[in-house]
Amino acid sequence: MTYARILGTGGFLPRRVVTNAELARTVDTSDEWIVSRTGIRERRIVASDETSCDLAERAARQALEAAGCLAADIDLVIVATTTPDRVFPSTACLLQDRLGIHGPAAFDVQAVCTGFIYAISIAEKFIKTGSAKRALVVGTETMSRLVNWQDRSTCVLFGDGAGAVILGASAEPGILSAHLHADGAYKDLLTVTEDGADGTDRVLAAASGHIAMRGNEVFRVAVTTLDALVGETLAANGLNQSDIRWLVPHQANIRIISATAKRLGMSMEQVIVTVDRHGNTSGASIPLALDVAVRDGRIQRGDVVLMEGFGGGFTWGSVLFTY
Repeated sequence: MTYARILGTGGFLPRRVVTNAELARTVDTSDEWIVSRTGIRERRIVASDETSCDLAERAARQALEAAGCLAADIDLVIVATTTPDRVFPSTACLLQDRLGIHGPAAFDVQAVCTGFIYAISIAEKFIKTGSAKRALVVGTETMSRLVNWQDRSTCVLFGDGAGAVILGASAEPGILSAHLHADGAYKDLLTVTEDGADGTDRVLAAASGHIAMRGNEVFRVAVTTLDALVGETLAANGLNQSDIRWLVPHQANIRIISATAKRLGMSMEQVIVTVDRHGNTSGASIPLALDVAVRDGRIQRGDVVLMEGFGGGFTWGSVLFTY
């Protein structure tokens, strides 16, 4: 049987750091308020001439190096992004050109904060069916360009960054299962609207407006949904909570992360948390956190790891794998 295994990881954050104290000088908020409710201490913001593809390229090159692969070895490129460089061609095609990859399939996936989970699940199926042998999967976002910097309820939450993995065919178990879900009935709770306004009549068709979020409602649905998702993932693999060595969650809010860890009966020492240093980077947050934990030596070969995410749509999903 052929499995898809993670061969290498990469991550990249823009240079500019925006602290909570800096935001408190422009909107009515404070470092204490932001940290206590979200866990975020700072976020990274792209320069005016940086794009999602620029971030993706840096993360991808790191992942290729870590995997010991050449760009020529890649026969599938999938980019998860909510903030593409262009309407078309896809950011995946732009990245493919940057890396000198010519011919293999390349496409974007848009599932907002769950985008990387969707993308890695798709890549795994390409590999299991023999349609690809080496896949580059990237989550990259420039969420700061969707933020209304006068809206204190959302401007403190989001940041920019990119994370990447190389998946390769293996005879040994890698990805054990993936579980993807969505429900468009919640479309208006977290969306992009003109001037950040509520109301479906002003929702934009393209990513040129501002993020609007009904935070309390999003929180309640996220906690309930992720709780059920954890149970679904464990049941599908015949595992107990204690079989999970590491949780790599979407880095949106420390309270949601803590609630998911509690459902697993895990201490926070087993949870990879990076939200404090880059905020909510949407589809980039899970691969960024994974890369940090692999590079600092916490996640070791043979560890069973659960990744899970929840985002606008609503979309939600998990990937369970043996690293």
